[in-house]
Amino acid sequence: MAQLIQAKDLDFDILREQFAIIEADDEQFFFEWQATVPEATADEYAWMERIRNNYRDLFNGRAFSEESVKMVVLSPLLDMAGFYRRPFRLETETSVSVEGEDEGQMYRGKIDVLLVNRRFWVLVVEAKSTIFNARLGLPQALFYLFGAPEPERPAFALLTNGIDFVFVKLQRVGFGAQYGLSRVFSLLKPTTDLPIVLGLLKHLSGAAVSTGGAG
Repeated sequence: MAQLIQAKDLDFDILREQFAIIEADDEQFFFEWQATVPEATADEYAWMERIRNNYRDLFNGRAFSEESVKMVVLSPLLDMAGFYRRPFRLETETSVSVEGEDEGQMYRGKIDVLLVNRRFWVLVVEAKSTIFNARLGLPQALFYLFGAPEPERPAFALLTNGIDFVFVKLQRVGFGAQYGLSRVFSLLKPTTDLPIVLGLLKHLSGAAVSTGGAG
């Protein structure tokens, strides 16, 4: 009987040994996050300030659950970025299974929020509770990206704990993969960082439409 390992129990040693997933040495590997993004509109700035105020008022020194992070922070950002409209579809709690190099081992996990169109895996959002560093979800997110349905194309993720945002890119290379990270963006910098987060989400959604099409 195959040994089942949950994705939440993955670490970097397992990713390297079982799936040959390593961090890219080239700083230009993840060039997409450094793209120049359009200036946010006045309405978008108002909404981002509202997100920050909602978070500040509701948090009040307490930890957020994943569901709270998704409701208060992620949902309005994804809406503004156009991910709730065609050609995208929303799937939640999607199961992903990948067979390891060692016989008899199977890795399985569930994605918090998965946004795809018919031909392109766009975004995995791994919303970790605010008591954790957002990067703690990286091994799990890399595992999900490694299982993307079209391995010849790069896959992207956003890690957030409601305060910090880190974008991730993974590209399959042979039997393994390389990944790169953006810098850390902060919700607490609504006039500087949050507009970039929104712009990068739009950039990724636009890339998905142009690459995958609506059909």
